[in-house]
Amino acid sequence: MKIEAFDHVVLTVRDVQATCDFYARVLGMDAQIYEDADKTFHFGQLHFGNQKINLHEARHEFEPKALHPTPGSADLCFVSTATPDEVLRHLRTCSVEIVEGPVPRTGARGPMTSVYLRDPDQNLVEVAYYDE
Repeated sequence: MKIEAFDHVVLTVRDVQATCDFYARVLGMDAQIYEDADKTFHFGQLHFGNQKINLHEARHEFEPKALHPTPGSADLCFVSTATPDEVLRHLRTCSVEIVEGPVPRTGARGPMTSVYLRDPDQNLVEVAYYDE
């Protein structure tokens, strides 16, 4: 067996609406929110490129699930076509605090430059640019 690609990952979040709003506003993702049949909790999806992030509300995760699903426990890296300077300008326009960067890093495809920020659950979000 050989793995071809990621299809999706799951983030456990405190507030699905706040997470969708952040990723749509700051990172330009297509966000969708759904309610369970009883309308007691929400779940969401973030689409970008050919990938998807499923959002599960804390204490209402779908089975099967991670052993200890916890909001704020992820480190995510997204590749952007925007240069690091463009990323910085955009984040400042969105009033998003920059944790670190731009800094040189090594990604799956080689050298890249990254800017770090945090989402509403304090997950670390890396926005990377490959200067190819």
